[in-house]
Amino acid sequence: MPVKKKRTRVDRPTRQAQIFETAARLFCERGFEGASMGDLSDALGLTKAGVYHHIGSKEELLYGIMAYGMEMFESKVLKDVETIADPLERLVATVRGHVLLVTRDRPKEVTVILHESNALRGRYRERINARKRRYIRFLEKTFRELIASGAARRIDPVVASYMMLGMINWIYQWYRPDGRLSEQELADRLVDLLLHGVLKGNDNAAQSRGAAAEAHG
Repeated sequence: MPVKKKRTRVDRPTRQAQIFETAARLFCERGFEGASMGDLSDALGLTKAGVYHHIGSKEELLYGIMAYGMEMFESKVLKDVETIADPLERLVATVRGHVLLVTRDRPKEVTVILHESNALRGRYRERINARKRRYIRFLEKTFRELIASGAARRIDPVVASYMMLGMINWIYQWYRPDGRLSEQELADRLVDLLLHGVLKGNDNAAQSRGAAAEAHG
């Protein structure tokens, strides 16, 4: 029996994809609580019944948007860095990939994940949180390996992981693409700041700049 392939946004029917994309925009603009299914139907030019033909509920819609946002993050960031053997190189590549996803690509689905993280309930929330925990475990493992290699101070890997996530995930609230820093420059500076607090010795700046340059190249 052939294995049933999990569908992604690319595989979805055109109308359902349009509903998800429009809903992500509305949730970004008005918030999950502030955007009604009536707003969505008006934006799509459909009746509410027409929307509910494709989507079971508003919460199911939010879950679908977040699930796709996680798929995007996992395919564009996590997949590319998980196989990097050197923990310092892996950390630098992860920071850069995560920053550039948030700033350069600016996917509305990822913004919804960051801004509406408490809106999901029950099994939907647990499914999204399980995928988030996978990333946290990956970061903790990377920090532990960096400490074990002797390159990093004996920091708390859990605290370091959440600090890194907080630093990057808040960028969407204040960063402006037309400002004085490009996405690449911002990523480089965040790598430098993070590694200053992690690496040993007085040559942190040189190490972090070197690692950032390698990742950028």
